[in-house]
Amino acid sequence: MKLYFSIILTLLTLLSCKEGKSDMAVNDAYIGGEIINPATNYVVLLKAEETVDTIKLDSRNRFLYKIHDLKEGLYSFRHGDEYQMILLEPQDSLLFRLNTLEFDESLVFTGIGSKKNNYLINEFLENEIEEKHIFKLCQLTPAVYQNRIDSLKKTKIKKYETFIDKHETSPLFKKIAQANIDYNYYSSKEIYPFVHYGKDKNTILNSLPEDFYDYRKNISYNDDFSVHYYKYHRFLKHNLSNISLKEHSAHSDDKDFNIYSLCYNLDRLKLIDSLVTNTAVKDKLLYDFTMSYISKNKNVENNTVVLKSYLSKTKSEEDKNKITSYTNSINNLKEGSNLPSIKLIDYANVEFDINSIINTTTVISFWSHTFHKHFKDNHKKIKELKIKYPEVVFITINIDNHELEKSRQSLKRNKYVFKNEYVFKNPKEAIKTLAIHPMTKALIIDKNKKIVNSHTNIFSVKFEKQLLDLLNR
Repeated sequence: MKLYFSIILTLLTLLSCKEGKSDMAVNDAYIGGEIINPATNYVVLLKAEETVDTIKLDSRNRFLYKIHDLKEGLYSFRHGDEYQMILLEPQDSLLFRLNTLEFDESLVFTGIGSKKNNYLINEFLENEIEEKHIFKLCQLTPAVYQNRIDSLKKTKIKKYETFIDKHETSPLFKKIAQANIDYNYYSSKEIYPFVHYGKDKNTILNSLPEDFYDYRKNISYNDDFSVHYYKYHRFLKHNLSNISLKEHSAHSDDKDFNIYSLCYNLDRLKLIDSLVTNTAVKDKLLYDFTMSYISKNKNVENNTVVLKSYLSKTKSEEDKNKITSYTNSINNLKEGSNLPSIKLIDYANVEFDINSIINTTTVISFWSHTFHKHFKDNHKKIKELKIKYPEVVFITINIDNHELEKSRQSLKRNKYVFKNEYVFKNPKEAIKTLAIHPMTKALIIDKNKKIVNSHTNIFSVKFEKQLLDLLNR
């Protein structure tokens, strides 16, 4: 791999010399790399969620792509359903290598522009680890918690200052790196009332120090610079959920807070509509919160109410169609309904209707090549459940639109048996019909082919109780 990068870097140097110092050359940049265990034969490069180009991998799963007249800023590259952000500036020649089995953890950059991107990816990975620590810290009293996260922020600032002292960096990099620190800190503040133990959230809010949310005075809900920046969106989601909690508590008689309360979710959509004027930011927030609510709610009437509220506020016709279709699918999968007719194919290449293989209590779960960790975790968990509940049939379905052989090899490579393993004959149609979102979703079906739970999760602490309740009927 080092030899490969050396060859590319030499090539880039030669190209730069050949093109000279024309205006176009000054604003050009390169991106390239190698994908180990590719999920597809291409990489998609995006800017502000718009596709720049779809770049095919060569026979060795490598690529090199030149961007003419680069617009500097944050880009993202997608491979399968995984993606990561990168910072590209004129005359960068950024190369990376990643293994899809450990997508973010394996990502290493080299070439011109690599130092700033390695800094950003390392910070991303550290923040993922820190998030788990933050959740534990949330059980501390507000004052102690604030001291702890203030200390974490100071450590990050010191690391950032050391980096910019050592390396030449652009104003754009500094702005993004500082925003990373700030938005992570703000998010840590906003999640506190939700993660802190206790269902009486109003009491928790009232116990916070007066200056706990002072930074809100400087927050913009319509920041054009951050409009497509995922950390900004994550912060806004936490922030708007928190403010909605306070407003909801002011008129709700419920002492124990329920995040899936219809009233609370309507309050949140209303708040977004009143505070956010940037259409791109507003539409994404409305979509994410509505999809989250409907995907986890089992009350058809409440789904209809939330959908109506959403449709009256969003401007995106595409998102309207997506959520309306999704809601219809969810509502058709309510408890007691018949399982829809879906065509499956087993690994002997035999076609079945899904209902023809259900004769007892059955759990249906899903996997995809693009979520490798979930693929392994899912099969490991099912192996444990099979031992505990031998009377239950566990069916696992690959949802990808790939040749059967690709899934067969994945199962074989991991030494999983083919029994009760299937693929969809028409993945796109099946995903829509069964409302498969998120990937961790599972269904519980009774012996009469009736839906008992259309949106459970085999990793949930509630799952086994749901299963036992059915078995003990």
